[in-house]
Amino acid sequence: MRVKSAAKPLIALLLSAALFAGCQSVQPPSVSEPQGTVDPPAATTQNEPAPQTNKETPRNETLYVNGLQWGPPTNFNLLSGNPAFPVNYGNSRELLYETLFMVNQLDGALEPLLGKSYEWTDDATLRIELNADAKWSDGKPFTADDVVYTYELGKKYDINWSSFWTYIQEVKADGAQDVEIKLNPDNPNKLTVLDSIELIPMLPKHIWEEIEKKNNNDLTAIRKEINDNPVGTGAYKLHFYNDQKITIIRDDNYWGQKLFGKLPAPKYITHVIYKDNAAGDLAFKSGQVDVSQQFIPQVWKMWEGGAPVKTYLKDAPYYLPGSMPSIFFNLSKAGLDNADVRRAIAMSINYDKISELAMSGYSAPMQPSLTLNSDAESKYMDQNAIKSLQWTTDVEGANALLDSIGATKGKDGIRVLNGTRLGPFEIECPYGWSDWNAALEIVAQSAKAIGIEIRTKFPESPVWTNDLQTGKFDIIMNTPAGGVSPSQPWNRAMTIMYSKGVAPLGEMAFWNWGRYQNDRADAIIEEIPSVSDEAKLKELYTELNTIWLTDIPSIPLMYRPWVFDTVNESVWKGFPSEGDGTNIPPQISMDGAGIKALYQIHN
Repeated sequence: MRVKSAAKPLIALLLSAALFAGCQSVQPPSVSEPQGTVDPPAATTQNEPAPQTNKETPRNETLYVNGLQWGPPTNFNLLSGNPAFPVNYGNSRELLYETLFMVNQLDGALEPLLGKSYEWTDDATLRIELNADAKWSDGKPFTADDVVYTYELGKKYDINWSSFWTYIQEVKADGAQDVEIKLNPDNPNKLTVLDSIELIPMLPKHIWEEIEKKNNNDLTAIRKEINDNPVGTGAYKLHFYNDQKITIIRDDNYWGQKLFGKLPAPKYITHVIYKDNAAGDLAFKSGQVDVSQQFIPQVWKMWEGGAPVKTYLKDAPYYLPGSMPSIFFNLSKAGLDNADVRRAIAMSINYDKISELAMSGYSAPMQPSLTLNSDAESKYMDQNAIKSLQWTTDVEGANALLDSIGATKGKDGIRVLNGTRLGPFEIECPYGWSDWNAALEIVAQSAKAIGIEIRTKFPESPVWTNDLQTGKFDIIMNTPAGGVSPSQPWNRAMTIMYSKGVAPLGEMAFWNWGRYQNDRADAIIEEIPSVSDEAKLKELYTELNTIWLTDIPSIPLMYRPWVFDTVNESVWKGFPSEGDGTNIPPQISMDGAGIKALYQIHN
């Protein structure tokens, strides 16, 4: 299982999974294993890993996690493009490098962290008040200069958060505790700026300015820095790492004690590096891992077998939806350029079978929409207004629709419409993405039942990426703007439908891979980021959804969680679950507002 998106702008929350990476696995101590001895942290070096000896930590003080690091760590450098846990960009935020605010998957709220509050002082200015208590782990105060410096690194270099400067004109300090972010007047987009304040990890200016100088502001050289003693504002510091595990240790001088009321419960957090999902799942089931972000097939069998395993939802689909992997049509292909044909395909698909066979039942019943059926997104949609356009699995209805437009079956059972045979069309996703491969096989089988020939194609990932971006496909699968952020569902709609700036077929496009074009849809997508009135937003999103349900440039196949958050309470207990009244989201206890779980769990 993987989540993959090739969209470059805005799509910042990528799970950096690289399954089946070659590495040795290590077994953490069992629940009953005697406690070990803790050594002091290693000294800092740059450009080469520090020699370290294995460090055992007490089991009852250590939270074991998996699913975020596949392969030996190479560096802890946010500017490298591929840092290791817990420095990965877009997940495990808040453990070491913190963001200004924490996004809460349950309600979409941005909760205070390094930032105390934010407000739009006019249509172009976001003002942020910082938390005056915040400090770096070396004791120096966290200030507005650090915020300005971190943002401007993205302006100076081509790094993870550089795309935000498409929408930002200036970031400036107003004293030590206030920051103003000015929108780009040529591209004012409040939603993406709100994304930035919950996504960009803050870096200490006094450390990284020196690293820049040492490397003559050469990003290639800066990226080679190992940064194995990172200075952050988070509650943890790097303690130990090798090819088998990464351990961080609690900073008992953490500034956030006042914000959270106490220190997090685990003194250590260890990410074990397993060779594959099977090894990780086995360790998790036996209680050697406490929090798993891995895909676990038929997770209910773990607790039916007596293991103290829990998911956030007690019953199916067990995980909250966070994205919608979908198929995109090449709208220039004869046959597929007909909206009725696309609707017939949508009606033919057995979504229940996809959920059951490809997703172990983790996908809720499909309700086609640009929004997720969550509190954070459903408020933007008038469900009654779109209900008549939403499709369900209806093979008889799909056949009737094709009959009505004159698509007649030939001797081979495949329909012909206006002289065009409806197939074979290729439908593709990368080889080895087993859940996606299974889903597309079901789509192909479903289409056959209505006289449309679809053949699966599973190339290597780089080929799929090239096909996706250049439009060299008939039908292709990808996740439009996977992730939870303040810009959803706008970001998802933009990725599916926005046509301006999209390269023509044959050239690289980073969104709207099918080259859909609708002037009214473009206008709505441009208007939404400047609207704050919720009634108006609901009106716009409903109209946009009506266009999408009519034209069907894409079809969502399944709902997927943002992250798989499965816990084993053999050692640590008290993880958040639905209806517990805590409003702590299932964000693997270490990302966004999910970090609050660390303050309530206990042995």
